[in-house]
Amino acid sequence: MSQPLSERIKSLPASATLAMAAKARELKIEGKDIIGLSLGEPDFNTPEFIKEAAIEAIQANYNSYSPVDGYAELKDAICTKFKRDNGLAYTPNQIVVSTGAKQSIANVVQVLINPGDDVLLVAPYWVSYSAMVILAEGNPIEIRSDIKTDFKITPEQLENAITPKTKLVMLNSPNNPSGSMYTKAEYEALAAVLEKHPSIFVLSDEIYEHINYDGVTPFSFAAIPSMYERTVTVNGLAKAFAMTGWRIGYLGGPEWIAKACTKIQGQVTSGTNCIAQRAAITAVLAPVSKIQYMVDEFDFRRKRIIDLLQDIEGFTVNVPKGAFYVFPDISFFFGKKLNGTLIENASDFAMYLLEEANVATVTGDAFGCPNNIRISYAASLEEIEEAIRRIKEAVS
Repeated sequence: MSQPLSERIKSLPASATLAMAAKARELKIEGKDIIGLSLGEPDFNTPEFIKEAAIEAIQANYNSYSPVDGYAELKDAICTKFKRDNGLAYTPNQIVVSTGAKQSIANVVQVLINPGDDVLLVAPYWVSYSAMVILAEGNPIEIRSDIKTDFKITPEQLENAITPKTKLVMLNSPNNPSGSMYTKAEYEALAAVLEKHPSIFVLSDEIYEHINYDGVTPFSFAAIPSMYERTVTVNGLAKAFAMTGWRIGYLGGPEWIAKACTKIQGQVTSGTNCIAQRAAITAVLAPVSKIQYMVDEFDFRRKRIIDLLQDIEGFTVNVPKGAFYVFPDISFFFGKKLNGTLIENASDFAMYLLEEANVATVTGDAFGCPNNIRISYAASLEEIEEAIRRIKEAVS
């Protein structure tokens, strides 16, 4: 029997992070001792005060369909959070709550991008950005950086990438996969370029904002006055609050974009889980001090994994200022044989580590940086130390 799938789904790449996680699970089922450092998922439990809010919502019989764009109380709380943490004055009509930040981003791409529009992806970028653009029949255009520039692009690179077809720029700071963070001055320099191109919009993905180190404070692109009306700010609760499975994301932006996102969401998923939303009110309004213990632990692991990786010949590592990933340059190994396996690229290297060291990482190709691999340190210290020991042994 034929399988007449649409050209749309045929052209859509699979998520590299999810594919590696699935491969790791298969090997575990086969009995192999796999250490998974491929997924961006905190290894903490959801804080008790958030779970208690969810239980209260269940007892209060929140079980009906929720408003497509989110409960009014949650949208009010998100407005308070944006003002408190980011200096952004949004009204509830500018807020849309979605089933994870991934849906928030996908909604924005769908409502803004027409077939043939160019979308600039500031590399390294989250793996799903390019797939979302492809699904909207846009053209994903990479602006590449590397470890020498701390994985940041220059205003000149941005200017050179803009064409008459450019519609959207997608930014992510703190960055997944590199952990790098743009400063206010660096963002203002990029904004100065975009000010000359008033028809270009910006999506600022800030899902990792509360996970930052060394006193470096995240800065929201929409806080630049000239960019406020042209920027959609996306955030969520998965990473900082250890709520990945609760699926709560949200956006703030121009009201006309928010209305369009509500319209498309109403035809795809409708309102987000009612219990998760009620618990999210408590999470969004909570002071950052409530989750500082997780950030402190991530910081400890960050320092440890950097020390361990720097001790491996062939690994070049920067010092991430946010998120919970390291993104070493491993191009030293390209063209070399490791235990009889020829390493031609980062994908070969990541697969070699999975098969030879039983450690799951993700190829940098998926993030627009072909010389790197992503290693998550959202795992126990014991797992991290054992994983790096195995990697060192496999490449020595």
